[in-house]
Amino acid sequence: MKLAFGTTLLLVLTMLLVGYGTGFWGNDLWAVAAPPLSLEGFLDEKLPTASGDEPKLNVDNDACYVCHGNYKTEEFVVYHGQDEVGCIDCHGESLDHRGDEDNITPPEKMYAPEGVGKMCGACHEDHDAPAAKVIARWQERCPTKTDPKTIVCTDCHGAHRLKFRTVWWDKKTGKLIIRKEGQRTKPALDLTAKQPSDGRPDPDLETR
Repeated sequence: MKLAFGTTLLLVLTMLLVGYGTGFWGNDLWAVAAPPLSLEGFLDEKLPTASGDEPKLNVDNDACYVCHGNYKTEEFVVYHGQDEVGCIDCHGESLDHRGDEDNITPPEKMYAPEGVGKMCGACHEDHDAPAAKVIARWQERCPTKTDPKTIVCTDCHGAHRLKFRTVWWDKKTGKLIIRKEGQRTKPALDLTAKQPSDGRPDPDLETR
């Protein structure tokens, strides 16, 4: 008897709820009118605008900035971008690199030290800076490089290097050379500081 009464009560409640949900009992049951919409306080709202800190470029580097946003205001990127030279002009479209969430696929083009001068020279045929300015720049930027043969364009121009890297590639072959388990970052080489001399070549000096 108790089971039948409980079943009947459940059935009645279910019918009431279903009838209300489908509109069978009308729209006035438990109806509460919504308050009218008001735009008070929003009529003069101003949309946020860009800060203006980022220089305007004549090239689209946005696909690269997804991961390399630190280059948006970097000197090297800015003055090239203003002359319509973007990331892909030097590093290729690098679609596989851009689409690799594991970050082990290298860019299409990278430049070992001996290739930097040739790459820059393809567009910059002349170097007409006064000797005194060149020496001052060298002393400021890379005083540890005492052999002129080892100095490359990017030692003095721009700051086109990641402060920290999670992966390192051989820039001649594209082979992954450093990604040890548990090693997420490695500081980039500071050419303005004296480097330890333990007889071992720094992989960054060899492949950057």
